Amino acid sequence: MPVSDKMRMFAEKSSWIRKMFEEGARMKAKYGAENVFDFSLGNPDAPPPKAYETVIREIIEDTSPGVHSYMPNGGYPWVREAIAQRMSVEQEMPISNGDMLMTCGAAGGLNIVMKAILNPGDEVIILAPYFVEYGFYIDNHGGVAKVVSTDKEFNLDLKAIEAAISEKTRAIIINSPNNPCGQVYSEKALIELGQLLETMESKYSSMIFMLSDEPYRKIIYDNYTVPSIFKAYTNSIVVSSYSKDLSLPGERIGYLAVHPKMQDKAQLLDALTLANRILGFVNAPALMQRVVAELQDEVVDINLYARRKELMCGILKDAGIEFTEPKGAFYVFPKSPIADDVKFVAMLQEERILAVPGVGFGSPGYLRIAFCVPEEVIINSADSFKRVMAKVAAL
Repeated sequence: MPVSDKMRMFAEKSSWIRKMFEEGARMKAKYGAENVFDFSLGNPDAPPPKAYETVIREIIEDTSPGVHSYMPNGGYPWVREAIAQRMSVEQEMPISNGDMLMTCGAAGGLNIVMKAILNPGDEVIILAPYFVEYGFYIDNHGGVAKVVSTDKEFNLDLKAIEAAISEKTRAIIINSPNNPCGQVYSEKALIELGQLLETMESKYSSMIFMLSDEPYRKIIYDNYTVPSIFKAYTNSIVVSSYSKDLSLPGERIGYLAVHPKMQDKAQLLDALTLANRILGFVNAPALMQRVVAELQDEVVDINLYARRKELMCGILKDAGIEFTEPKGAFYVFPKSPIADDVKFVAMLQEERILAVPGVGFGSPGYLRIAFCVPEEVIINSADSFKRVMAKVAAL
């Protein structure tokens, strides 16, 4: 057999979104794309800000010698400085370019963090519902993912987190705004989490990192704010990208920042920089580093996603589907009206609606609906959702 047992197992575990994609292609070919309501993929479709077009044209025309050469593995210092200035405002404390690295997206950033901090068998807590790739990133570097559920509204369950922490715990990953549920953790909850981690560090005489995965930080609704992670906890690392707020997922450009007051920060940054190189990233894409440096104050049209959120939530409410309204990102994570979320997703498919069962995000009994789709797709799905719920009522 040409592939390892582990990769075959991983392929099975990560198959839900792929299955929905394949089913969507089949249904669109059979019924026509306009007759299929595909909410399966979190692929941002808002156009990049207009300033992006101007900046990238100017940078492409730069033919200076060495413009495509290698640079320091952590990225161009002046690019990091531009991001550090913006992050200093977000995190409410001074951050320098020396606290940062440019990465191949947030995924690349999370992988180099895992490479830098994990010994074989170390545990990383992930909070359900979670981005499905977290477990794979942890396993890539010898770690063990330990899943802890959030509460019924997807807020932090500090007692459950405390019960999960052991002498093997090396980190906890938080994702706020969250994929798949759109929850934003409050400042109070993050401060309490930071205090808990400090207590556990003392108990086990070990360092426990808080890793904040923040690609949706700027996609926020209804005047909510995303609190500073650095203010909540010193042993923290922020990882992010421009995939969502600039709609550049295919360009694989991101960054990470280490808390400026972290103990042994220099040693960690050296390890992160080495990991960036030896994992094969070498450095983040040079062209896109230069582009994003000029776009720190830019963001896609959030109003576009806000309108879609209101439409989607209104349709779910009218259909009688229970949900917690998202505060950010571009997903809603409704509760399945029947216990078997996989069966309910199959019922939706009968009405040409594509969603992803919650079991794929560590939360059976729910489903993810991605509303980063044209408004007419959302509007035209309303009757189909009602028909499905009528079938549920008849069960």
